[in-house]
Amino acid sequence: MTMVEAEAGKEAIRRALRSLRRRHLVEEGAHCPAIEALARPFAAQAVEWKEKAEKHELELQQCYKAQSRLSEQLVTEIEEGKASKALLKEKETLITTMQTELEQTREENTQLKQSLEEKTSALDLLIQEHQAVKAELEQALTKQKVAEDENRNLIDRWMLEKMKDAERLNEANAMYEEMVLKLKSAGVGGIQHNALQEADGIIRRSEAGYMDIMETPIPSTCRITIRAHDGGCGSIIFQHNTDKLISGGQDQTVKIWSAHTGALTSTLQGCLGSVNDLAVTNDNKFVIAACSSNKLFVWEVNGGRPRHTLTGHTKNVSSVDASWVKSCVLASSSNDHTIKIWDLQSGFCKSTIMSGSNANSLAFIDGDTLCSGHRDGHLRLWDIRSAKCTSQTFAHLDVSSVSVSRNRNFILTSGKDNVHNLFDPRTMEVCGKFKAMGNRVVSSWGRPCISPDENSIAAGANDGSVYIWSRLKKDGVPTILQGHSSSVVSSAWCGLGPLATADKHHIYIWT
Repeated sequence: MTMVEAEAGKEAIRRALRSLRRRHLVEEGAHCPAIEALARPFAAQAVEWKEKAEKHELELQQCYKAQSRLSEQLVTEIEEGKASKALLKEKETLITTMQTELEQTREENTQLKQSLEEKTSALDLLIQEHQAVKAELEQALTKQKVAEDENRNLIDRWMLEKMKDAERLNEANAMYEEMVLKLKSAGVGGIQHNALQEADGIIRRSEAGYMDIMETPIPSTCRITIRAHDGGCGSIIFQHNTDKLISGGQDQTVKIWSAHTGALTSTLQGCLGSVNDLAVTNDNKFVIAACSSNKLFVWEVNGGRPRHTLTGHTKNVSSVDASWVKSCVLASSSNDHTIKIWDLQSGFCKSTIMSGSNANSLAFIDGDTLCSGHRDGHLRLWDIRSAKCTSQTFAHLDVSSVSVSRNRNFILTSGKDNVHNLFDPRTMEVCGKFKAMGNRVVSSWGRPCISPDENSIAAGANDGSVYIWSRLKKDGVPTILQGHSSSVVSSAWCGLGPLATADKHHIYIWT
């Protein structure tokens, strides 16, 4: 109820009260003569009636006042009733809205319940499928384990057969040499010469990159001793067709020495981390160092200016080699299970080869073929154009080093089984096996080498000795060089004759 309606009600009540008073006065005036006439006979009772009249008039006034109060209360009650009625309507509207929302909520609840039941059924189905797939996986793993055991047994049997074949080949070679000696003693000297030419591979002499090298003498005397690096020497290598010896060590430097005088000619700075391996491009313009800081560093030989820092490996870089054919192509291996091919012109990685086993060492065979020795004991050949393994063979329990001969006729591998194997890269078969009682390979860092004429193999040992085997002699007795005071970690044979070997503290030049 609005204020205007309330005021109108109050005004109506006031008009009604005024009308009652006027009516009372009119009635009182109309009856006055009758009252006076009646009063005369009753003069005696005038006082009593007057008192009663006053009393009645007083009561009438009180009734009027009570009526006025009741009227006001009535107006108030009416207003409150109207307000309550409006509030009731609001509540009824709210109840209606809430009932509608409740119905919607019930419908949504029903839908959600149905969806939950469907998803529960789907989950039960997925659990059943998962259990079935898990059972199939367990069966597949069991079959895989059985297959791996069978493959391992087959590999062991195959290696045993290969070893037997190698022993038979050695026996045949021994018989051949004995026959040649007999023919020579009988005066037929030309036959031995022709046979040796055929055994060395006369066809290979027409291949690209072949170098006719004079026979390399077996060294016997330490001519120069060099204190190379603080903390130890990690790797040594000769420049191609020069007497410049390059060494890298724990002091984070690469140094270039004269193998003729032992003098230091240059120091290459800027390497971060210990040097694990070294390489030189085929044009002798750049030196590359593989480091423990997960990087490779490239310097210009003339001037010693840093050229590139090759980043991409995520763990220790264990080995590096430069292509013998393409001067701008490098390969590196790391403990992150990768072999990376680099472009020296741009300083970027051209491709990445993933391997299931870390490669401890690698070397180029030709422009597009790479060999690597792995911790799982395998020697693998890779085509760097397709980044795929083209051939593999079991070489050792753990291949610690791989090197390729100067004319790329042989691959020399060393392993933690303290054996050095010569492989023919064309057939991947063992064509020579070298070992000695005291020759123990220096962990994963021993780097043996092949002489320039491919007839001798030099390998450092844990006791500080250097063992040199002749490939042509079948007695297997090595020449032993003494002089190192600690384990021999690396060796390199110069194309001009000298042999360099390095231990933790010194580099020895042997002639």
